[in-house]
Amino acid sequence: MDSITQAVLGAALQGTVLGRIQGRRSLLYGAALATLPDLDVVIRYADPVSQMTYHRGFSHSIFVLTGLALLLAWLVAWVGQRRWPDRGYRWPRLFVAFWLVLVTHPLLDAFTVYGTQLFWPLPFTPESWAAVFIIDPIYTVPLLVAVIYAAWRGLSGRAIPLMAAALLFSTAYLGFGLAGRMAVEQRFHEALGRQGVVVDHVRAVPMAFNSLVWRVLAKTADGHYYEGVSSVFDREPPEMQRLSLNLVAAKVLEGVALHERLRWFTDDWLRYDVVGDVLVVTDLRMGIPGNYTFRFRMAHRDSQGQWVVDTPANWSDGAAMFNGHDLGLIWRRILQQQPPLPLAAWTTRYLNPSPQSEVGR
Repeated sequence: MDSITQAVLGAALQGTVLGRIQGRRSLLYGAALATLPDLDVVIRYADPVSQMTYHRGFSHSIFVLTGLALLLAWLVAWVGQRRWPDRGYRWPRLFVAFWLVLVTHPLLDAFTVYGTQLFWPLPFTPESWAAVFIIDPIYTVPLLVAVIYAAWRGLSGRAIPLMAAALLFSTAYLGFGLAGRMAVEQRFHEALGRQGVVVDHVRAVPMAFNSLVWRVLAKTADGHYYEGVSSVFDREPPEMQRLSLNLVAAKVLEGVALHERLRWFTDDWLRYDVVGDVLVVTDLRMGIPGNYTFRFRMAHRDSQGQWVVDTPANWSDGAAMFNGHDLGLIWRRILQQQPPLPLAAWTTRYLNPSPQSEVGR
């Protein structure tokens, strides 16, 4: 999730557990501690694929963060019992507070679609539960209001119960997102089944700042995928389109370490397009149909027409990820199923495939 959300979540947690001991300072300490796992962004890697796939790695491991919570709790307890013996700085309570603040950061990240390596250094596919969009005001605003109230009125009276209530609401909202995701995946699977389409894997991801309208992907065994949109309020089958993953083009990258890492990180939700003389690899999980967040140039044709594997570079057609018109259509789609979203038009406009990119159809 975004840094503001992580900070207010940490502030609310530490304020709830340690607010009567630390007062308003608990909010500041919790906010700072909760953003600590994201300091891995200061590490610069040689290419954007490494940058993407090593982010949310060791610094988001529950093993690493549990060890850090143990160390911090021991240190603060040791200092507190000597300098403020009457404050109640006891190791068990400190550990619970620090552990909750630290571990909820990667857990919340895992509720987004990006991918979080909760069990690093174990080589499991990163957790990507896709229950909420990376920025979701319904999750963040109640926590923010509760923390601002606590900072204004102090950690007494209604402040701690209000933060506890905001934490309960935010947790329930994550559950609502998971339930919504499972419902739209089931609806999409059933809609394909009525068409006689057999799919290997279905997954839904929330669209643009809400958990009510979802983009759904489904793979088939012949190297194609279906991409569609479904709202929790739909009464009709979702709109969808059939597209190719262009897996023939991917043969250029067989055995390339960074390509294999990208496949692992994304759970192999990748599409390949030959654009001119460049091979572009797209992570299908994030964005809107045709306009995806992560696209990488990974190979090119030389003057003799032979493919040469490149150090990955970001690929962009210059289009903004969201514009006001597209957002308006997406939000209207929450309640109104007709007219359907212009999936094919978006795909043509943003992906703009050349004839060569249709290899594998």
